[in-house]
Amino acid sequence: MTQQAVNAVGGQIAAVQMVSGPDVGPNLEVAARLVAEAAEGGAQLVALPEYFAIISGDERAKVAIRERDGVGRLQDFLSETASRHGIWLVGGTVPLVAEADGKVRNTTLVCGPDGKRVARYDKIHLFGFSRGQERYDEAETIEPGDSVVTFDSAVGRVGLSVCYDLRFPELYRAMGAVDLILVPSAFTYTTGKAHWEILLRTRAIENQCYVMAPAQGGRHPSGRVTWGHSMIVDPWGEILACRDEGEGVVAGLLEPSRIAAVRESLPALRHRRL
Repeated sequence: MTQQAVNAVGGQIAAVQMVSGPDVGPNLEVAARLVAEAAEGGAQLVALPEYFAIISGDERAKVAIRERDGVGRLQDFLSETASRHGIWLVGGTVPLVAEADGKVRNTTLVCGPDGKRVARYDKIHLFGFSRGQERYDEAETIEPGDSVVTFDSAVGRVGLSVCYDLRFPELYRAMGAVDLILVPSAFTYTTGKAHWEILLRTRAIENQCYVMAPAQGGRHPSGRVTWGHSMIVDPWGEILACRDEGEGVVAGLLEPSRIAAVRESLPALRHRRL
């Protein structure tokens, strides 16, 4: 099984880091301000973190604000913001109505420069963790997706994933050859400190592409602490930009020549046999 090189276009990309709270309105104001900052800095593709619109101590709060596919405040926000700035906007995750009662799909939505949706990805792998008093079980409120999603953008071909997906390399192999992998996240402080950078750099190295991970980063009003460290990693595994904590923008340049050089000098993708 082989992968062919992708004809990347290249360009400026940016990840937004947030410390979202339980109220949607203020979160959208922060997101709008940071996306505008990224766009003004020249970013052609901007990505928001997982749960950009809400992080609450009540895990069912996201169920209460879920939207039907194609209709709702959060989806309108993404469309209008992308159109206003003429950018490709990757909407972190939005809680959409699931087939199962009382649950949501944790969904990444992508809008093009005209505001129209170009891709939807429903998070496949649901986080579960238990250590002492720290416990998470996304399956209690989230219904998993089952489809691998890529799309073509102004900067090249992009593969979509969310947070816990990062631990499952088979997902990224199933994308085929891409120029950029996105990983909007809300990694916990515990797991992020141990594994975040290692996993992001590994995904970039083994897929020989750029990886950009916009994250939640800091202490939230609920008391939850997320790891942050939003970053951009190049195809050789080098970290091009990183923000440790607090809200802000991380930006960098996706260079097609860098992808081509790495794949030419170390043609691991062409050497695959399984």
